[in-house]
Amino acid sequence: MDGRPGARREGAGHRALLLPGGLCTDEFYGDVIARAAAAAAGLDLVAVTLPGFGRTAPPADLSMENYARLMGDVSAAEGCDVVVGHSLGANVAIEMAALGVFTGPLVLLSPTFSKADEAAFLGVLDRVGRVPALGPLAWTVMLRAMPRTMRKEMLRGNVPADRARVLADDLGTNDPAFCRRVVRHYYDYLDRHPALAPRLRDSGVRAWVVRGDRDEIGLTDEERRLLEAAPRITLVTVPDAGHMVLVEQPAQVVEVIIEAARAVPSAA
Repeated sequence: MDGRPGARREGAGHRALLLPGGLCTDEFYGDVIARAAAAAAGLDLVAVTLPGFGRTAPPADLSMENYARLMGDVSAAEGCDVVVGHSLGANVAIEMAALGVFTGPLVLLSPTFSKADEAAFLGVLDRVGRVPALGPLAWTVMLRAMPRTMRKEMLRGNVPADRARVLADDLGTNDPAFCRRVVRHYYDYLDRHPALAPRLRDSGVRAWVVRGDRDEIGLTDEERRLLEAAPRITLVTVPDAGHMVLVEQPAQVVEVIIEAARAVPSAA
């Protein structure tokens, strides 16, 4: 099984749908899928690219709610009983639970629970992106610079040089016009739901919130207290990892996914 949609691997007891973060494609889950521990545990891993990223065809409706519904359809079609999301993909997973289109366990890798938690540069880019003429230029310049910047960041996170180059170049394939629009919709979503921790808790799903110990995405004390107090939510801190925990520490991520898959019977 190469980690893409298709027939379930023979002998697999559970199947997890893997949703990448913003600007990322399914390539970012390659290191997670390559771990033998998942197959040994009877777990099938299927990664998909959120429509529009990596110059795939975007949906007409770029709202987070629509992405959640689309991924709900994918999870049903692929027979997935666990959903894993990274960054923007984690927020899509939260919305899948909140809308009731997926009720199985979630593994949320570095989600954002409020606008204040987001990386400052992304908020600036969103505001600049809304300015006519200047906005398209800003996104074009950013995407041209991103491969070099992200390659350096991943090398600091001990990602092998060849792998860091592949992933960084993958980020640079995105369409600036699409990115500008989808980030605008994402921030509109954060305005509609300014507190996502209680939204996750109130969905009633079993969820693991996984963050690197040097994650660039914030988590307020209030959000942490709420998540720690929720009986169906488990907080996991991964040592020696930042926001890109799935490529920096894929083995630890797989361990959490396996734990989530084992919770499927009780969740059902």
